[in-house]
Amino acid sequence: MTTQVETSYDIEGRLLEVCTCEAVCPCWVGLDPDGGTCESILAWAVDRGTIKGVDVSDRIIGVSVHIPGNVFAGNWSAVVYVDDRTSQEQQEALLSVFTGQLGGQIADLVALIGDVRAVERVPITCTVEDGAGQLLIGDVGSATVEPLVGATGEPTTLHDSVFTSIPGSPAFVGTASSFRRAGSAHGLADVETSGRNAIQGSFRFTG
Repeated sequence: MTTQVETSYDIEGRLLEVCTCEAVCPCWVGLDPDGGTCESILAWAVDRGTIKGVDVSDRIIGVSVHIPGNVFAGNWSAVVYVDDRTSQEQQEALLSVFTGQLGGQIADLVALIGDVRAVERVPITCTVEDGAGQLLIGDVGSATVEPLVGATGEPTTLHDSVFTSIPGSPAFVGTASSFRRAGSAHGLADVETSGRNAIQGSFRFTG
């Protein structure tokens, strides 16, 4: 007789991430960030899925992050942004996954965050396809990204990296033609730059 293991969540969608490091971000291969710190915004857009029976399809969660040194040393500071279209039930469900409460691969990632400065609801837009796209997190952050392209004309991908924000999936690497972040309200650095690292990819998280 086969025992079926019931999962408390199963979600899939797309990630868009930008930071102040040169492309490709050294954090993804376990090296120290360019300039000693890494300032980032990222968003996981859930295309479909449920968390403890709650449908969270077509909802987004974003994070603004300060990484003070090597990515694996932890002690990150972060502000979490929840898609303002979420119901209270959906928000609680998303936060239960993306704060690590329900375990799984994503819990190992968020365990590196030592200081969550705030959780806020804002409009979030995350449109990505084959490494190109745009990320808007309220008035807090914005980025427009383009993929790096290999000799075959296809977008360059990163596989089996020691660090990833989309465990189990390849990442399209690229650059941001623009990246802006207003972080000072929560003690994070303000950023306005271009030509820096961008990552896009798909995810499926279960737990």
